[in-house]
Amino acid sequence: MKPGEFSNKLVEKGLKVTPQRIAILEAIVKLNNHPTAENIIEYIRKNHPNIATATVYKVLDALVSSELIKKVKTEKDIMRYDAVMESHHHLYCSESDRIVDYKDAALNEMLEKYFEKKGIPDFKIEDIKLQIIGKFTKI
Repeated sequence: MKPGEFSNKLVEKGLKVTPQRIAILEAIVKLNNHPTAENIIEYIRKNHPNIATATVYKVLDALVSSELIKKVKTEKDIMRYDAVMESHHHLYCSESDRIVDYKDAALNEMLEKYFEKKGIPDFKIEDIKLQIIGKFTKI
């Protein structure tokens, strides 16, 4: 999502365009590192010093419910947020808690075909996301 698209995306999802929603979406996109709510609050308070913590959490919940962002939970049970809505997976560094997007169309196709063939009884798959855990060897 590009900065100029924030208002349009909110309207498309039936959400009121507010400075708080714009600021929070912008923070998630600009931080570009799967920020926590605390990272987002710290970032937006530079330009919006009076924004309440509760407001940030409410807006984050509304953005997730409207499928404008996704939640990403780390191995340390820390909730992070992701503005990339296209199908992708995550590389998670167990040492630094860093998350990097991993896009691989061939992997997606393989997983989809596998589960299409194999199936899971009494379960309809909506999405498949991998979190690959390891350690980055170079920063």
